Amino acid sequence: MGQHTHDRIDYSKMALTETEAGMDPIALFGTWFEQAQEAGVHEPHAMTLATVGSLTISCRVVLMRSFDAKGFTFFSNYNSRKAMDLERDPRAALNFFWPVMERQVRIEGKVELLTDEESDAYFSSRPRESRIAAWSSDQSRAVDDRDQLEKRFERWSERFADSEVPRPLHWGGYRVRVQRMEFWQGRPNRLHDRIAFEHFADGTWARVRLQP
Repeated sequence: MGQHTHDRIDYSKMALTETEAGMDPIALFGTWFEQAQEAGVHEPHAMTLATVGSLTISCRVVLMRSFDAKGFTFFSNYNSRKAMDLERDPRAALNFFWPVMERQVRIEGKVELLTDEESDAYFSSRPRESRIAAWSSDQSRAVDDRDQLEKRFERWSERFADSEVPRPLHWGGYRVRVQRMEFWQGRPNRLHDRIAFEHFADGTWARVRLQP
């Protein structure tokens, strides 16, 4: 028989009212993200990314690199499993969980590639070693052992020893264009606050409170 966990947290730190939520979920996310940073949340920009593959649904944690009214961006190898999933089906879901704030944000939308200019700009801002790693790793592909991976990194380091490291064509950014966002604030007695937003083609948002 499997193990069961009985740990329970009675959430009670904050509330989310309609007045605080407003009618712009991107602005609300910005407020929550800033508050998570101020509260010392570790990796507040870490988000779970769920994609639909050919046979199954897959999820992993990636890092959000920017957000605005156009959507939420992240970067990856275009030959990775997540990239293959998104090529088959551009639908994606994101989840931010900040337990110290007793908050999570759920996002659903469709993914598009960033422009070459956007990907180049971000790639050039990365540490040199991270740029070399983008060349040396065939992301999601099997490798015999760690030593082989390290040797690949060394070979690419030597290749770029006397030059800048350009962005490889197989690496770049994605933007999740938001169709739905839900903000979850933990509350006592499991009566959590849940406020969701739906985005329409004319650029407007509809807001609704959901039962916990």
